Amino acid sequence: MLEDIKKGMRVPAVGYAVKSKDSRFEKFNFTRHSMGERDIVIEILFAGICHSDIHSARSEWHEGIYPMVPGHEIAGRVIAVGDKVTKFKVGDYAGVGCMVNSCGECEACKRSQEQFCQRGQCVFTYDCKDCFHDNEPTYGGYSNNIVVSEKFAICVPQDAPLDKVAPLLCAGITTYSPLKFSQIKKGDRVGVAGFGGLGMMAVKYAIAMGASVYVFARNKNKEKEALQMGAKQLFDSTKNVEQMFDFIISTIPTAYDPMEYVNLLKYGGELAIVGLPPTEVCPNINLANLVFSGGRKVYGSIIGGIKETQEMLDFSLKHKIYPETQIIRANQIDEAYTNLTTGKAKFRYVIDMKTL
Repeated sequence: MLEDIKKGMRVPAVGYAVKSKDSRFEKFNFTRHSMGERDIVIEILFAGICHSDIHSARSEWHEGIYPMVPGHEIAGRVIAVGDKVTKFKVGDYAGVGCMVNSCGECEACKRSQEQFCQRGQCVFTYDCKDCFHDNEPTYGGYSNNIVVSEKFAICVPQDAPLDKVAPLLCAGITTYSPLKFSQIKKGDRVGVAGFGGLGMMAVKYAIAMGASVYVFARNKNKEKEALQMGAKQLFDSTKNVEQMFDFIISTIPTAYDPMEYVNLLKYGGELAIVGLPPTEVCPNINLANLVFSGGRKVYGSIIGGIKETQEMLDFSLKHKIYPETQIIRANQIDEAYTNLTTGKAKFRYVIDMKTL
């Protein structure tokens, strides 16, 4: 295969795909675009499962592009590099997150906020038409390799635990970015709404930044775990909670009322929304309620740029901040999806791609 890659041929790949929003995962053979002069080819060793993979695979946000190979939490080994690549060499470890290209020329891209590419040319890792490669669909990390521009690959140290690095490329940056944007500092009171894969990462980052952290969850089942992580308290309801928070991050992927959390903010406090429920149950904020809760800010956040993603990974490794993971085989994806949607999942599922 390496000889074919060097000759500019399309890169053969195998992964697990769904053929429709109602189907189960099946093995899927496909090809990726050829390696360009500034591209690298990564042998995928681990791929995390994100709740957004489920939303996409089941067309809960929009009609998906099928067959679909999900996965945007990717860690592996570089096996080939283009002639003009300077960032990586063969044998290096690398990661890929939620996007694989953008225009690189607009204001957003120049300030390394590629996810907000103003020309609409941000290419997501899967379920997206790649405008830089004849609009062919992108295929994600539930596979044995990926071809990506070196600009969109994250440098991973050789001694990093790859199975735990993979989920950081989405769950990590998705929670790290708004905490940095809101300039969380020592002494701030931070609320984390939702205590799944994203919520756990938010708790760990906020504590590392010096904040006093409180968790909101549907029940008390995870209270011990939250307290062991360093949270001050777990609330199973917003009722009778003081208006005391400088910042709340909502990671909730199901229906809820955002105003319940806005009303817990101090004057000048901020609510960052990163969880995105399915379209049919996605909540709205009543403008009248928002007006009469004046002096508080609500904003959405989606992942982070490449520069910030590298910063997040470096911060995570320095402070040993990792997700709680459970390694699964490639043929257990359907089971993992069921557990994630029924509340049975305790950890972040990571696929060992050697089992493909």
